[in-house]
Amino acid sequence: MTSFVEWNFLADFVEKAFAAYGIPQEDAKICTDVLLQSDKKGIESHGVNRFKPIYIDRIKDGIQNPITKFEIVRETPTTAVVDGHDGMGQVIGHQSMQLAIDKAKEYGMGMVAVRNSTHYGIAGYYTDMAAESGCIGMTGTNARPSIAPTFSVENKLGTNPLTVSFPTDEEFPFSLDCATSIIQRGKIELYERQGKDTPAGAVIGRDGSAMTDSPEILRALQTGEAALAPLGGIGEKLSGYKGYGYATIVEVLSAALQQGNFLSMLSGIGEEGEKTKFHLGHFFIAIDTEAFMGLDSFKKTAGDILRELRAAEKAPDAQRIYTPGEKEYLVWKEREKTGLPVNEPVQKELIAIRDDAGLTDYKFPFEE
Repeated sequence: MTSFVEWNFLADFVEKAFAAYGIPQEDAKICTDVLLQSDKKGIESHGVNRFKPIYIDRIKDGIQNPITKFEIVRETPTTAVVDGHDGMGQVIGHQSMQLAIDKAKEYGMGMVAVRNSTHYGIAGYYTDMAAESGCIGMTGTNARPSIAPTFSVENKLGTNPLTVSFPTDEEFPFSLDCATSIIQRGKIELYERQGKDTPAGAVIGRDGSAMTDSPEILRALQTGEAALAPLGGIGEKLSGYKGYGYATIVEVLSAALQQGNFLSMLSGIGEEGEKTKFHLGHFFIAIDTEAFMGLDSFKKTAGDILRELRAAEKAPDAQRIYTPGEKEYLVWKEREKTGLPVNEPVQKELIAIRDDAGLTDYKFPFEE
């Protein structure tokens, strides 16, 4: 049964739990903020749903370092290359985007390329940082192999989001944060927890057939017997090569600039089948709108474009037209009042984390 948990309570618990596993206090705050921003936007595939399996378990398994060493290995006035030494991806991402923003504010544009990082949560968190600073923000990350190239059945590319945010004169920024596959692994994990099938056409098996059984897909992705279809779908008929192409762009920008790992090197599985560090790569770009015709004029024009798009003639039976970032804003306005809906599998994981971390003072509403 789904239960609602109040935001302040949840944030305090998650922060304390991160700290209990060795993450410094200030870093724990950043990790908590990234995690909960996902749930606040309704992106449950990257929120507390992944708290235990993606972060806590990897720290316990020794394949992710709780203490983050942020090392700048090369720098110019507008660029930097960072080695994250397999620390917390959220901390690496936050510092990297802030560095790009600082450079953009001084020189108009800034870009930071990262190697040896870990899962950094929702990419839109970092581009929204840029938008809040009056900049256009862009980021991308590679990931463990999931997507098959067009005409292949082998998972080679990660879900590799190509994410952009920019300020507008509305109550929320434009924010497009999505994978370059039809579906991402986190959504399939969510389907598994909910006992639901994965939509047909999103995943291809080694025999070329569509797979829908969510638990089986997750097992097959691990063994290489399944792969995610790129945006556009399997083959060329629905332009799957476009998603394949964009995923490849993100892969190159997440590896070549910083001389990091790529494709099959990111599997997280060693030669003997053991778990290993992922060594992910990211990139962060900030462009200061003041360096062009000014922030206010940019926000006004961007807002006018979005409003005209929403005013377009609606399809039959359609209630309204949305622009990127709008649905997430509306979800937050609702959840701001209700708290976060937590399903039973995640409830059990939160209890397990609490007990393992010795945070016995916390009692969740779903335990009453």
